[in-house]
This record gives sequence, structure tokens and C-alpha cells, in this order.
Amino acid sequence: GQPGQSGLADGEWHLMHPATPLLRSWQVIAVVLVFVVQSFGNDLIAGEANFEQPHVAGRWLLGGGAVLLAIVLIGVGLAFASWRATRFRVLDEALELHTGILFRQQRRARLDRMQAVDVVQPFLARLLGLARITVEVAGGKESNVALSFLREDDARALRNHLLASAAGVRYEGPDAPEAPERSTLEVPVGRLILSLLVSTPAISFVGGVLVLAVISLVIGHPGPLAGSFAPLLGAAGVLWNRFSNGFGFRISDSPDGLRLRYGLLEQRTQTVPPGRVQAVRLSQGLLWRRLGWWTVHVNIAGYGGDDNDSESGSTLLPVGPKVEAVGVLALVLPDLGVEPGENPWDVVDAGLTGTGASAGFLTAPRRSRWVDPISWGRSGVRVTDQALLIRSGRIYRHLDIVPHARTQSLGLTQGPLQRRLGLASFTMHSTAGPVSPVASHLDQAQASELIAVQSIRAEQARKKSGPERWMEISGHLNQPGPEYQDQPAPDPVPLDRPGSGHLEQPGETA
Repeated sequence: GQPGQSGLADGEWHLMHPATPLLRSWQVIAVVLVFVVQSFGNDLIAGEANFEQPHVAGRWLLGGGAVLLAIVLIGVGLAFASWRATRFRVLDEALELHTGILFRQQRRARLDRMQAVDVVQPFLARLLGLARITVEVAGGKESNVALSFLREDDARALRNHLLASAAGVRYEGPDAPEAPERSTLEVPVGRLILSLLVSTPAISFVGGVLVLAVISLVIGHPGPLAGSFAPLLGAAGVLWNRFSNGFGFRISDSPDGLRLRYGLLEQRTQTVPPGRVQAVRLSQGLLWRRLGWWTVHVNIAGYGGDDNDSESGSTLLPVGPKVEAVGVLALVLPDLGVEPGENPWDVVDAGLTGTGASAGFLTAPRRSRWVDPISWGRSGVRVTDQALLIRSGRIYRHLDIVPHARTQSLGLTQGPLQRRLGLASFTMHSTAGPVSPVASHLDQAQASELIAVQSIRAEQARKKSGPERWMEISGHLNQPGPEYQDQPAPDPVPLDRPGSGHLEQPGETA
């Protein structure tokens, strides 16, 4: 059998699950309830709600109930009409989605341009055994295609089919088998909580509450503390989002890419096919330095321009020791392409914590301290056969790594003071996301040479890059390709092959 011949992938048009209108209309109901409760509370506070006279209370409740019921019915009706107007089909080369009641919208996602596939289960959907499948493609803002909602088993089977089709895999049977995977690491809940307690939002939240509480006690009025409720609630929301998105975080390696699983209320299973990561950033804040923790973010085409943010769609490691951060880096970029005989771990370590010209980094000249007095000694760039590494920041450390084949464009920027000092900043433009690689305040001549040579490297690397269908043996789709069941589980990473250019795992434990 070939993909696209059975189930939801039979090439025919399909509707979403019949419970979809209910899951979409509950948000309208929640907004109405909040509005009603808020209005009722304001009337009580202002003393305008008169419930001593039964006929007044009865008219108020009857009128409010009728308005509430009308709004709910309209919301449910619109959700049902939207469900009836939404349909999708899966072809051999693309996923098509038609939506809209008054204004029709048609989306077509080419499977060979697929960047990631997510199976998402919001809390209510999980109670009903439903899931949303989201396909991210390389198309910038709002380029994703979301199917909300399908039965959980159907969503996972469709996910397997899309990955198999995108990889060029042919399989026997009605459904595509799920690729074998090897669990690589899991973030303990205790570590996640502690990392949030020593983060900047937590310190700001606790410090703000204490300062405002002291001011309120001094003046004898709770106004300052009560007036800051909204910003304090915002800081608490940031902490809650990071905890919810990092809860149960697990990463696995499989032939069809990286598998990420995370989420407390909304559970998400994200699959990133090989070669889809555009840039990687390893970061460490000042408060995490004594604990030795790092976080890993990536740019993936399609994630940066929609409702996905760096905390949910582009995080490969919320918090972990250096050995885990380098291990995750090895999953997406196992070969740094360093010189023969050179230990790639030394290069990465110099990028994470080093200063000066260690491990061959081209650093900012001493005169750059006039424009960057704190971080000038750490700012640097290193070019290998496979990637470009940019380190920056002394208080908040960053190491950005961009494969040559994933370079979007290059640029030089120079301000008035930089021109006077003979400096320039080298910029690599990646897809939208949390990683923005910039080598600041380099020598002007060196920066000009770097951009000229790097443009040639990027062009050559793109010509050598593998096919979009990464598991295809032949360029002919009709020739059978490898089957998932014949694929062994991936070897442990990082690979320990000294002098080969592959990342070595340092001699320390997590």
C-alpha cells in the first residue's frame, strides 16, 4: 500500500469531529459569564443592585438571563455553522483546508515543505478524547494549517502519515506505523520549579509585592498594593505559562525527527523533522550560573510568526545542566565541522563560557569597549565547515549556532560611533523566532571579509544539502523507500568520536 489510500488520508474531503462546535463555543460562554459577573459585581459595589423588592430582582434576573441565553445560542450557532463549512483532505503532496462562512479561505500545505507537526490537546479536548493537529510549513506568518478537532487516535495516525509522506517513506497496511524512538532526557518538575523561583520574573514579582506592601503599611492605605494588581498578575501569568509549558517536558530522538512532549493543562506532542531547525541558541542567565543551568531555544520556519511563542513552539530544553544542553544541540547539529584533531566540545565550551580568542573565536577588538564596556571581551564569532557560532553577553550568556545551509541572508550594520572606531556588527538573518544571531562590534575589515566569505559558504552548503524528503533513497517517488519498521532506534548522542568533528559528551553527569 501507499500513503493516502485509507482513513482520513484517502484524498476525500472530511469534516472535523462533531464535538468541535462545543469546544469552540465554550470560550464565548466564558466571556459572557465574566462580563455578567463583572457587571453584577460593579452594581453591588455601587449599591445600584436593589434586591429588596422581588419584582425588581425578578426583572433584572429575567432580562439578564434572556440576554445571556441569546448570546450563548448565537455563539453556539456560529460555531456549528463554522464546523459545517470547514473541511480538509490529504493528498499525496499536500494537506488542504477550506474554512469560512462569509469569507472563504483555502489553505494548501505542501508536505515536502513541512517544518513540524504538533498534536495538541487542550484540557477540555483531552476530557473528550479529542486533539488538534497543527502542521507548520515554511511560509512565515499564519502559514500553519490546524485541524481542530479530531479523535486522538485519528490525529496521531494522521500525524504518522504526514511525516511518512514528507519523508518519502512507503509503508504497507492501512495506517502508517509510528517511528521508533529513544527517550533522550526529561526535565524533573523540581528542577523546573526551582529554575522559575530564581528567574527574573519571580524575583521581580516578589520584590514588587514586598516594596508595595511596605509603602502601603507606611502610608496606612492599601492603594499602592491594590493599584499594582494588574502588572503583578501579568508577572504571575508569565511564571505560570513557563511552568505549564515546561511541565513534563520530554525529548526523544526518532528517524522522523525530534519528539517533544510537554504541557500541564494543554498537552502537546511536537515532531520536528530532520534539518528543519534553522538556528540554535544556548542561554544562561546570571541567576542560573551557580547552578550551571542552561536553556536551549531554536528557530523553526513557521513558528515565529503565529500564535506560537518561544516558550511553547521553539524550546528544546527549558532548563538543564550543560551536559544536557550540549546533548540537545547534538541532536539537531551532530557535526560541527571543526578542524581534524580539534575537539568540538572545546569549541562549544569556549562559546558558552569562554572569553577572548580561545578555540579560534574571532573577537571584538579592545577599542570596542567604548561602545560595549561590559561584554566586549566575550563578543566573538567562529566559523567551521558546517556552521557559524556567535557568542555574546557577559551577564546573560548566549551562544547562537546557525548551519551554513540554513542562512537566510547576511548584513553589516554600523552606527556613527562604530564608524569612528572602525567597527561593524555582523548580522545573520534567520527565520522568525527567539534566535537573532548578531556578532557585535567586530573590526570593520574583518566583518567585511566575514560577510563575503560567509555568503559563499552558505551558497555552497545549500547546494550540498539533502533532499526535502529526507528518508528517500531515490528521486523517484514510485520506488519503495525505507520502512519505519526497518529503522533501528537512533544511537545515543552526543556521539563520542574524537577528532571526527562530532560533539563529544563531556565527562560529567547530569
